[in-house]
Amino acid sequence: MKKIKYLVVVLATIFVAGCGDKYLDTENLYGKSLDTYYSTPTDMEEAIAGVYNAIYTGGVHSNESMAANLLSDMMLGGGGPDDKSAKWVDNFEDPLEDTYRDMWSQCYNGIARANAIIEKTPEADFSKFFDTPEDAEEFKKQQVGEALFMRAFFYFRLAKFMGGVPMIVAIDDPKDVGRATYSETFAQIATDLKAAIETLPNNSFPDIPTNMYGHANKWVAQAYLARVYLFYTGYMTNMEGQSTDALPLADGGSLSASDVAAYLDNCIINSGHELASDFRNLWPYSYANQTSGDTTVLPWAHENKLAWVGQDGHSPTYGTGNYETMFVQRFSFGDWGWNNGNIYTNRLALFTGVRDNSMVPFGQGWGWCPINPTLWSGWDNDDPRKEGSILELGNDAQGTGGYEADKGDHETGFFNKKYIAIQHKEGEGDVKGMFVQLYNWGNADMQLMHAQDFIFMRFADVLLMHSEITGTADGMNQVRARADLEPIAYSLDALKEERLHEFSFEGLRWFDIVRWGDVNTAFDYSVDVRNSGIDAKYSANYRTETKGLMPLPETEIRLSNGAYEQNPGW
Repeated sequence: MKKIKYLVVVLATIFVAGCGDKYLDTENLYGKSLDTYYSTPTDMEEAIAGVYNAIYTGGVHSNESMAANLLSDMMLGGGGPDDKSAKWVDNFEDPLEDTYRDMWSQCYNGIARANAIIEKTPEADFSKFFDTPEDAEEFKKQQVGEALFMRAFFYFRLAKFMGGVPMIVAIDDPKDVGRATYSETFAQIATDLKAAIETLPNNSFPDIPTNMYGHANKWVAQAYLARVYLFYTGYMTNMEGQSTDALPLADGGSLSASDVAAYLDNCIINSGHELASDFRNLWPYSYANQTSGDTTVLPWAHENKLAWVGQDGHSPTYGTGNYETMFVQRFSFGDWGWNNGNIYTNRLALFTGVRDNSMVPFGQGWGWCPINPTLWSGWDNDDPRKEGSILELGNDAQGTGGYEADKGDHETGFFNKKYIAIQHKEGEGDVKGMFVQLYNWGNADMQLMHAQDFIFMRFADVLLMHSEITGTADGMNQVRARADLEPIAYSLDALKEERLHEFSFEGLRWFDIVRWGDVNTAFDYSVDVRNSGIDAKYSANYRTETKGLMPLPETEIRLSNGAYEQNPGW
C-alpha cells in the first residue's frame, strides 16, 4: 500500500494541540502534555503529521479544490438531479448554513497544532538524538519552518475564501476574538511565510529525501509568498478599490513587488525545480497510456510517447522524475469499515468523473463540474494543453467513443482530464483503477480508487507569477515554449490567457478572476446544456455584493456571541 506519512493522526497531538478548549480540557490518557510532548524527534514527526492532516476535510464543499472549481467560470455544477448542493454552490447560493464549516474547523485545528510546534520546539533539547549540535539545530529549524508555512497555508485558505478571520497565533491566545481585518490577516500570512523562508534550509529539490515529498520547504514558501502577494494586492486594488502594490507585514513593514520577485528569482535559480518536458506527462492518463498494452487507447498519447513523470518526488520508480510539482495534497485509499470512509481518497477525481459511464482509461464518477464549452471552442487547437486538459466525450481518439449521454445534468460533452477516474485492465483480468493496481490495494471500489495527488503548487506557476509581478515575458514564454507555442510580448491580457490554459481545473481560476476583478463580468454568459436528457440553458447568478467571498459558517457566528459578522451578500 502507498505509505503517506502525514496521514497519521496522533491522538496525543490532538489532545495537546487541538483548536478548541474542549481539547485542552480533555483528560490526557497518553501521558503527554504541552510540557512533555515535543521532546523527541518522534514527537516532532507525529506533531507535524497532525498539522498536515488538517488539510483534509470531511464535507465535500469544504474541500478547497472542489469548492474553487465549482465556483469558477469554466466549470458548471453538474451531477444528477439529486446533486442539488453542487448546483447551488455553482450558482452562488449557500446550500447549508454550515457549507464550509469543515474548512473552518480543520484550518483552525491545523493552526493550533502549528502554534504548539512553533512555541515548544525552540526550547526543546534534541542534542542526544543527533551526532552534532548543528544537526539537532537543523532538525528544529525544519520543524518550525514547516509549521510556520502551514500556519500561513491555513490562514491563506480561510482568507481567500472568507476574508479577514480571527487571528490565533499563540497557544494561550483567546479563542473568542473577533475577526481581524483583511489586511491584518494577510500581514500575518506574509510574516509567517517570510519567517519560514528564513528558517528552512537551502536544500535544492533533487537533494530533498523522497520521504519528505509532500512536505513544505523553502522553495514552496517562496512560491506561496508570491501567490499571497498577487492575491492581496489584486484583491485590495480591484475588489476593494484601495490600490496597493505592497503586501503588509505584522510588524508594520511591507514587501514590495521587487522583494517578492527576488524570492522568485532565488527559487528559479536555486530550487532545482524545472518544467516537465511535456505538459501532458504531469497527469496520470499518460501512465495509463504506457501500461494499458492497447495502442488503440488514446492513440494521440501513444503517438506522442507520453510518459507520466509520477507523483512520488524524483523517484525513478514511477517515471523519469517529477521536477515540476512542488507542493501537493497526498492521497491514499480507504475502506467503508474505516472511520475516515473515503476522506483520504481524492474525491475531486471521483466527483468530476463522467457520470454513469465506465470507459478505458476514463472511469466512472458523479459527473460534477462539466466544462464550460466556451473554453473548448475558444482554445487554439495547436495548443497541446487543450486536448491534454479537456476530455471530449464521444470521441474514439479520446477513449470515449462508447460514451452514453443524458446521464446527468449540465452535460456539455466535456469533462476535465487532469483529475478524473483513471483505469485500465489488470493484465488479462478485469478493468481496475490505475492507482489500485499501482499500489496493489485490495479494494477496487470505484469510490475508493483515487490516490492521485492534488497539486497545490508547481514550477510553471513560479514562472508565470514572476512574469506577472515583474511585467516581463520570460517566464510566460518558457511555459509557452513547453507547449510548442511561439513567444509573445508581455501584457496582462496575455498573462491571463496563459494562466487559464496552463492551470485549467487546478483550483486556481476562481481566485485569479477574483483578484483581477474579472469575477464581476466573468459570468455574463449563457450556454447550451442537457439536463438529464432535456435541452436547457445554463447561466450562473454571481452577486457582486459578495466581493468574491463565501459565507462564514452560521454555527461559528452563533458560537461567537456576536464577535463575528457574516460576509456581505450572505
